[in-house]
Amino acid sequence: MCGIVAFVDNEKPQIKDQLIKKMKDRIIHRGPDAEGQYVDDNVALGFRRLSFIDVKSGNQPIFNEDSSKAIEFNGEIYNFEELREELISKGHTFKTHADTEVILHGYEEWGKDVVNKLRGMFAFIIWDFKTKEMFGARDHFGIKPLYYAKMNGTFFVGSEIKAFLDHPNFKKELNKEALKPYMTFQYPVTQETFFKGVYRLPEAHYFTYKDGQFEMTQYWDEDFDPEDETFDEAVNKIDNVVKNSVKAHTFADKGIKVGSFLSAGVDSSLVTALMRPDNTFSIGFDSTYDETKQARELAAKMGLKNTDEKLTNEEAFHAFPMIQYYLDEPDSNPSVVPLYFLNKLAKDNGYKALLSGEGADELFAGYIDYGFNTKVKFIRWVTDQLKKMPRERRYKFAKWLDGKHFHGQEHMYRNLAPARDTFIGQAYIFSPEEAADYLQPEFDCGPSIADILNPLFDKMEEKDIDEVAKKQYVDLHRFMPGDICLKADKMSMANSVEIRVPLLDKEVMKVAETTPTKYLFNYKDTKWAFRMAANRHLPEEWATRPKMGFPTPVRAWLREKKYYQEVRELFEQDFVKEFFDQEKLLKLADDNFEGKVDGRRKIWTIYTFLTWYKLYFIDNFKLDESGIDRAQKTATTEA
Repeated sequence: MCGIVAFVDNEKPQIKDQLIKKMKDRIIHRGPDAEGQYVDDNVALGFRRLSFIDVKSGNQPIFNEDSSKAIEFNGEIYNFEELREELISKGHTFKTHADTEVILHGYEEWGKDVVNKLRGMFAFIIWDFKTKEMFGARDHFGIKPLYYAKMNGTFFVGSEIKAFLDHPNFKKELNKEALKPYMTFQYPVTQETFFKGVYRLPEAHYFTYKDGQFEMTQYWDEDFDPEDETFDEAVNKIDNVVKNSVKAHTFADKGIKVGSFLSAGVDSSLVTALMRPDNTFSIGFDSTYDETKQARELAAKMGLKNTDEKLTNEEAFHAFPMIQYYLDEPDSNPSVVPLYFLNKLAKDNGYKALLSGEGADELFAGYIDYGFNTKVKFIRWVTDQLKKMPRERRYKFAKWLDGKHFHGQEHMYRNLAPARDTFIGQAYIFSPEEAADYLQPEFDCGPSIADILNPLFDKMEEKDIDEVAKKQYVDLHRFMPGDICLKADKMSMANSVEIRVPLLDKEVMKVAETTPTKYLFNYKDTKWAFRMAANRHLPEEWATRPKMGFPTPVRAWLREKKYYQEVRELFEQDFVKEFFDQEKLLKLADDNFEGKVDGRRKIWTIYTFLTWYKLYFIDNFKLDESGIDRAQKTATTEA
């Protein structure tokens, strides 16, 4: 796991050398173990390393046999050993045992098709010294980030946007069109980031850059195509592929500690049960928002060590600005706070890599927002029968249901109506109309919900598949890379820790996309076949536990005078008027504090944006290593 940053322009090598050093030092948290760089008349390559495989000789950039190509890579390739053997048999010579070099020689052998050979999480760039062409790619699900920009004659690419800030040709400007969609979705949902002119390379895409021309291509996509199989066959396939994936994801050089996260949910519990690490880690709050008790209980049942910590409100709330700095862009998912401290806990105990349970809900239909809207089992069963109707009849019946008022109506409607009419993802904070009401006219812009989601629904429309599968597809291309993977990467890397996600794997996806939806999302529960596979390895109460996510006491914070006043003080600052109707914003905060409304998610989403904006555009914030150390020591003392 590493940090990469590079730029292409005609500046003198001496100047490039100074600039790339500053740029890679800005992301030292991604790789404190080692560094490397290369510059010439055309390119500057900068690298920070967090080492796991071939610790002694795997530093980057890595060059091929004749030094005509160089690679910088962030991630892990889990099938690198078999690919290495294949490439050696084809005549390639390896200088290291690192998985990085497999990609480089694979590119020599297979060209751009190398991305289809890789199993893992990755973001990489390859520079060809002869053709002056850069080739780069991002993994199938967007687990690892990769950003790019072209400004003032310089092409930038890197793991984090903040790495670009110290280059004189980088123009820091807010992308006005990102704010309104963010207010609805809670995370950066546009391909152009909150920094104008800076883009994220989408998941499962590669790019080429040559002679000032940037081209991007999608190389892979999910294909939901259920097989004709029995329920037991489906459960067996899920069980086998998950076991194999967990085994593949635990690899590291001798002496590198790999642990796992453990919560009260089924996903991380299954990963932990299959992995059986030396240590598991859990986090909670010193309040009712706490899963550590259940995690300790499960670890004890499995005979595993569990290390947990309870956060105080003080340390959690006041770490929030630093967390937003590490995220690069505002993300108001409250779970970013405990996730940061969970990674810190693992780091403080000497662990560099942790397995986590992200991905199961998207791959195996685990979210209640897919249409699990009643506790009455009979209504759920009846709805399952109605879902067997032909598509047009389902849609017609859903249209009749719309606007009716009886218990079970919402459950039936959400399961029978077209997915594009009922679903935008796992968060819906402000409706577009509500957002427009709070925003200044200048910022009432940006792509609509339809602009953002219709291209995905249009792809699925050609297939007569379950509406739940369409919702999974949307989440895999919006919520997963834009929120789940982004915060997992940034919060782990902030602590120089690597998160590995064995459930978010292309081999697991092959099974998930062929599993009939009726076995996953039905009257019994969400991700039912997955739960039954987990039931083979976990106590039954864990396999059937409802999803909780990372509980965070935002509601309590915003109704506690101390934190409400801090939020209100930020809302009162002059710069806020540039974006929002300040009076309405302050009234929302006051009404929520007094219990007149429950506006916590709306307040937190705006508070997140303003905190982030102040850091990057007003304070020009930069954490040096001593600043990071001070912040962490303060948090530890307060705990």
